[in-house]
Amino acid sequence: MTRMTTPKELFVHELQDVYYAEKQFTTVLPKLASEASDGELTRAFQSHLKETQRQIVNLEKVFKNIGERAQGKQCPGIDGIKEEHEEFMREHSTTPVLTDVFLTGSAARAEHYEIAAYTSLIEQARALGERDSVKLLQANLKQEKDAAKKVETISKRILKKATPSARSRSNGAPKRRSTSASSTRSRSSSSARSTSGTRRTASRSRS
Repeated sequence: MTRMTTPKELFVHELQDVYYAEKQFTTVLPKLASEASDGELTRAFQSHLKETQRQIVNLEKVFKNIGERAQGKQCPGIDGIKEEHEEFMREHSTTPVLTDVFLTGSAARAEHYEIAAYTSLIEQARALGERDSVKLLQANLKQEKDAAKKVETISKRILKKATPSARSRSNGAPKRRSTSASSTRSRSSSSARSTSGTRRTASRSRS
């Protein structure tokens, strides 16, 4: 067990975790892109791969800023998300649409893990007075938030297309007659009948 006594030691430890995670994603994202059948989802994974490569460069600059060698430390959280994905793909045979839904879920879990990691690192870097490092980490955090939002939007679209109940509600559901309109027509009909009855009574009185 390694004794940790300073805020900088904790910062380095968590920086190594996220560096390891980003390195893992450079191999995971191409795999996800090849597994996806939805074109927009494939392009999203490919685009985020390029962002991840730039994020690694930013992290290496942070290591340099604090006088540390850039290296990763195995991260059980990311390894768990990765293993969950691999186990699902091994054990289940799904339709292309359901595979895409699963992939968006896996990606969202990974993105939210990274968002939490970068948020913590930014606060620690700010406390340590590492202004340049804060900016680099904020740039990475913004890309992770944008990626999470994008994959969640794609997931909603795919789910809407894949769910029969959603299609029936949007396409085949019969339209209900407006209660207010029906009530208005009912009152108009009653008024017309009343007026007609009054006219007949007046006619008989004159005769």
